[in-house]
Order: sequence, then C-alpha cells, then structure tokens
Amino acid sequence: MRIIELTARHVRIPLKKKIEHASHVRSENDTLVVCCRLDDGSTGWGEGLPRPYVTGETIETAMGQFAETDWRSQLAGDIDSLAGVVPLCGRMKLAGSPAKGQRDCFGNSVRCAVELSILDAVGRATETPLSKVTALVPESMPIREARDEVRYSGVITAMGGIKKTIRAAGMRLYGFPDIKLKVGMDGTNDPTAVALMRRVFGPDRDLRIDANEAWTCENLEDKLRPLLPFRISSVEQPVPHAAVDGLADIRQRLDVPIMLDESLCSLDDGHSAIERATCDLFNIRLSKCGGYINSLKLAALAHNAGLGYQLGCQVGETGILSAAGRHFAASVGGIRWVEGSYDRHLVHERLTVEDLTFKSGGRAPALTGAGLGVNIDHAAVERVTLREEHRPIG
Repeated sequence: MRIIELTARHVRIPLKKKIEHASHVRSENDTLVVCCRLDDGSTGWGEGLPRPYVTGETIETAMGQFAETDWRSQLAGDIDSLAGVVPLCGRMKLAGSPAKGQRDCFGNSVRCAVELSILDAVGRATETPLSKVTALVPESMPIREARDEVRYSGVITAMGGIKKTIRAAGMRLYGFPDIKLKVGMDGTNDPTAVALMRRVFGPDRDLRIDANEAWTCENLEDKLRPLLPFRISSVEQPVPHAAVDGLADIRQRLDVPIMLDESLCSLDDGHSAIERATCDLFNIRLSKCGGYINSLKLAALAHNAGLGYQLGCQVGETGILSAAGRHFAASVGGIRWVEGSYDRHLVHERLTVEDLTFKSGGRAPALTGAGLGVNIDHAAVERVTLREEHRPIG
C-alpha cells in the first residue's frame, strides 16, 4: 500500500461553554484536522490543536507549515504494515526551523495530526487498532500494559463558588475517583476554593490543582502553604516556562509533587526536566507533545527516571483526539491520571459518529476497532471546515 494524498483542514470547533484558566479564555477552537488517503481507498484522520502559549503555534503557522513541508519525498513508497510505518512517522521532518525564541516543540500540532492520520489509515488497511503501536515503539517496552477500561478524571475550571459547588457535588455523585481544580485566576481566593472542593468532593478522594503558570518562584511557597492542609496530590505548572529552572531549588522544600505541562512539550523538555530536577510528574498531551509516538517515548522517559506521568488533554479536543487518547491510556501502564473524552460535555461538533464521552465514574471501554476505531462524520467535518490544503504524495 502507498500514501497517495494528505489533506489538511482548518476547522473551527465551537465550545458549549466558555473555558477559563490563568493562561487563556476560550469559547471555540481553531483546530488542524488532517486526512490521509491510501491507494487501496483507506482513509485515516488526525487532529492537532495549535496553542501559541504552549508550543508557539497558531492555526496560521500550522497550515503554513503543512503547506511548506515536502511530504512527497518523506512519505512516498510502499508500506507493508503498521510496524513499517512507525519508524517512517518517527523520521518526519517539518518545513522550517524554529525561529529565534521558538522552542523545539514548534510544529508539534502538525506532527500530531499528520502522524495520527497515517497511523489511522494504515491501521484501518491492516485491520490493526492504534493501541498496537504501543508495542511497536521499542522505548515503550517497560510501560506496556493492556486494559479493557479507562478511568477518566474530572476537571473543574474557573467559575463562581456556587457553580464550583454544584460541579464538585455532581462529580462526586457521578463517581469520579479524582478531580483537578484550576487555580491562580485573578480575583479568585484559592484557599477558599480548594477548601470548598475538599469539603464537597469528599475527604478521601484525590484532589490536585493546576495553576497554568500563574505564580512565580518568589511567591510559590506562599501560594501553596494555605492549600497544603487540604491534601493536594500535585500542583501542575505553577510558574511560567521561562522560570521553570527555579523549581529545582524550591521543589526540595515543598510537600506537594510538581507536574510540568507547558514546560513539557518535547523529548528535549523531558530530558531537561530530569537533568535539572524541576518536577516529579509529566503531563503528556498528544497534540502538544508531537503525537502518539513521541508521547510514548515521554512516558517511558519519565518511568525510567522514576517520575510519574499523566495523560492530559487540550480543551476542545474532538472525537479524533479522544479516540487516540483512549488507545494510549488503554495500552500504557503507570498513568497516574487520565484526562479527556469530554466530547458531549464540551464540543458542539465532535467530528466522529461515535460518542466517546466517558460514562458514570469516568469509565470508558477500550477501543478495539481498526485504526482509531471510530468513524468520521463527514458532514460535520464539512460544516466546520474553513479552508483546505491538499498535497499529493504518490
């Protein structure tokens, strides 16, 4: 089989509610969706979410980088199996080098969308689920673990106290084993909010917080001190990426594990975090980390260094990334928390026929179908497409 065409689409996904945290306010997503077509008629789909405040990308840079990359020289040729296409994806080179001030994760949303589309297409053609890729990446050997069910976490974003109470009570009744609370918003009393979450969600359930770069190395200990009595499991990205090296010293004095997110977008970031001892946990998200394969390597890197890791998601992922995340979570062991599959609760257009939203208790079954294991709602894709770029391959 051969790849004969890649098509990139700029799609706009409206959200069902405004999502706020310390770094951004969002009511819609400008998303990159890529379709890969094989010569046997198989098609595969991938998704990437450009975030200027995370990887430095915008939808304009993503579409531009896709258009400028020489895909034909890299992807032309025969493919005999999913095992054969994994190293091909690992060698992909995008057009252009990061500009001055840009990190090496620039372009990760493009890489993720293209890689997933290829893996999905070849998986469909060979009747192989995406989760089997986990066994085809040598680095992932220590963390491979198949399971039939995934358990998702609840997330509570910035909102008023009454809404927080209702949301936390609902998540408790729904049976979530753990929740994450966004903190660090201007005008919000974090100790009061965390105390409320602990009281309403329950004394024995897992509660962690995410500051989205809101604090500084100078005030971090003061910000955390009044929150510690409420048994916080971790604090995610407490300071801006530019200040992350300062966590190495502060971390030794804290009684709560530090997770990196905005500062953990590539293998280089992972190696740097380990060498400089700036964190206890990685937040791995498929789009910001450059796809399924790089995310596997990051999880293995954390495991080998004795660090923890979670599988996160980005606000407004459609069913395409929800499916990819499900395959990842169902085939990788040691994941501390899993976020994602908010489809029905968050997006107006999930782009898949199947509704992958988690059920009671955050539970969701592993996907067993070929490729991503879901069907694309082509009418929905057409409704939200703003522009397209087609690139013939072979």
